[in-house]
Amino acid sequence: MQVKVSQAISMVTGFIQAKLVPMLVGSPGCGKSQIIHQIAKEYNLKVIDLRLSQCDPTDLSGFPTTKGNKAGYLPMETFPIEGDKIPEGYSGWMLFLDEMNAASPAVQAAAYKLVLDRMVGIYHLHKNVAIACAGNLETDNAIVQPMSTALQSRLVHLELVVDVKEWLDWSAINHIDHRITSYINFKPGNLYTFSPDHSDKTYACPRTWEFANRVLEIMDIDSPDLLPMLAGTVSEGVAREFIGFTKIYKDLPTIPQIVASPNTIKVPAEPSILFALTGSISHNANKDNFESLMKYVARLPIEFQVVCLRETIRRNKALAGHPSVQQWISTSAANIF
Repeated sequence: MQVKVSQAISMVTGFIQAKLVPMLVGSPGCGKSQIIHQIAKEYNLKVIDLRLSQCDPTDLSGFPTTKGNKAGYLPMETFPIEGDKIPEGYSGWMLFLDEMNAASPAVQAAAYKLVLDRMVGIYHLHKNVAIACAGNLETDNAIVQPMSTALQSRLVHLELVVDVKEWLDWSAINHIDHRITSYINFKPGNLYTFSPDHSDKTYACPRTWEFANRVLEIMDIDSPDLLPMLAGTVSEGVAREFIGFTKIYKDLPTIPQIVASPNTIKVPAEPSILFALTGSISHNANKDNFESLMKYVARLPIEFQVVCLRETIRRNKALAGHPSVQQWISTSAANIF
């Protein structure tokens, strides 16, 4: 079943609480690993991140050894087993078996016992170990090995899909540059451009937009190095378009100008400029200037009033209770519904 990020977080958490092992699949860069790490952080679990495509069967089943005249297996130090002390500051562990369906058949077979019986060789995992798996879709030209029906039946499966609204909610919480979020509002299709037959070495996706955000934190928008650096994250075509979009900001009225003359400052007509403008307003709005800014926002086309107010509250939830918002709702609701 296809699910959004918020649904996946809730469902994966529920599966773990029910002592089931979730298998989260999705196209590269859509946020699978981030979901597992977020859940682990919420429940104070130390993440053990195992990339099964790089593992050997003995990594999961244990290392062959002898004791007297008998042979056995010693578990790798990776796995917390019964009797191990929980690390200080944590409530347990999140055993994240990533790239499950990229693992060799032998490694997948070794995972049976770990997933179903919670055992490494003859040793039981610690009771405070949660297990979650992830992998790519077979249709995405990623490295994928067929999973046996025996292993498939030991997992509960969810397919993650990218949702623009949810990503914008996430981006506000995580302080993604407002120029990026304004651009995605303008061109939502460029949040995720992955295609199985893509020819570029990279593509735009939630993960690479986060990389682009890091680049913007250290680079000036006019730097000649910005294009090749952004091209290395979200692809050259999207990078060129995004940089072109950011040039709009130079011609926007400044926030002090809008605050000083909200009833007379010119309102642009071009959609790209309006998206940039709403992004600038939402980024700079605060309790001291919001009343004046809302007077100007009320002069924008109604659809951009909605965009601006939505992005502002995403970034500053305290402004949702501002009298200007209530006044806007009472006067503008009829124009929306």
